[in-house]
Amino acid sequence: MLSHARLRALCVAFASLLALGTAPQAWAADPYPSRPIRFVVSFPPGGGNDFLARLVAAKMTELRGWNVVIENVPGAGGVPGTSAIAKAAPNGYTIGMGSIGTLSINPSLYRNIPFDVRKDLAAVSRLSITPAALVVPANLPLTSVRQLLEAARTQPGGLNFASAGNGTSHHLAAELFAHRAGIKLTHVPYAGSGPAITGLLRGDTQMMFADLPAILPMVRAGKLRALAVTTLERSSLMPDVPTISETLPGFDVSIWYAIVAPAGTPKDIVAVLNKAVRDVVALPEVRQRLAEEGALAQASSPEELSAFMEGEIARWAEVIRTAKVSIQ
Repeated sequence: MLSHARLRALCVAFASLLALGTAPQAWAADPYPSRPIRFVVSFPPGGGNDFLARLVAAKMTELRGWNVVIENVPGAGGVPGTSAIAKAAPNGYTIGMGSIGTLSINPSLYRNIPFDVRKDLAAVSRLSITPAALVVPANLPLTSVRQLLEAARTQPGGLNFASAGNGTSHHLAAELFAHRAGIKLTHVPYAGSGPAITGLLRGDTQMMFADLPAILPMVRAGKLRALAVTTLERSSLMPDVPTISETLPGFDVSIWYAIVAPAGTPKDIVAVLNKAVRDVVALPEVRQRLAEEGALAQASSPEELSAFMEGEIARWAEVIRTAKVSIQ
């Protein structure tokens, strides 16, 4: 007959074995994600970043049943929002919307950014690219990129270009264009795309690089003339408008968007997120919705996005250095 002490020891050992046996089952019953995912958008509601984030979040909920909560953290060109992503716990429950500005331009544009894009963020997937367009007022007697270049060379600095602000992607696209073409242009920054387009329509400036969706209604109404698009391929929204690369070979600028997470997020969770993004981007209705905005769906692997970001950071650092652009 077992002693009381011996019986008690056997019960403790049996209970330990039961705990070990049920632990994997408990883990398996509680897979990622088991609670809401915070999706940080570094700009106010209503812009391109916010539109894409809400589209992706809604489709993740539809396809996966996930609870994805959008959190807008605007200000300072997206620096505070990107910082919030970088400093979040790397557990898969914070992801963020990134773009050409926040992930490749800001690192060289702003001084003393409180994070390092390369070290503090993990790439998840690219989402889409959007062409920009080079536009001029319809009453300006310029009908091609070549004519615009001839006018700029005839009167160096005499052509003013509008932008949505100092250091924005469209400002830097114009600086890259001027550098590649060997011309001098005068920059006129505005407080946003709307005022910049208004100034262009008013004749205060003679040219502008702008998102295709923003200027398309005015091009169709005959108020603005699109001389070219900035991507290597023509846009399906304006198939008769040439690319800048048809005049300046190799010129290629697109406004791109991607999803990132805090550095250190486990690779298996990044893989789950990447698969979810790929499935969303592959949906016909999502591709159609993006096409209506002038965008092309373009998912990627984390490794592809990381390499792409590295190239973009280097490219825009060179443009910023050459044009002597800085923001305190």
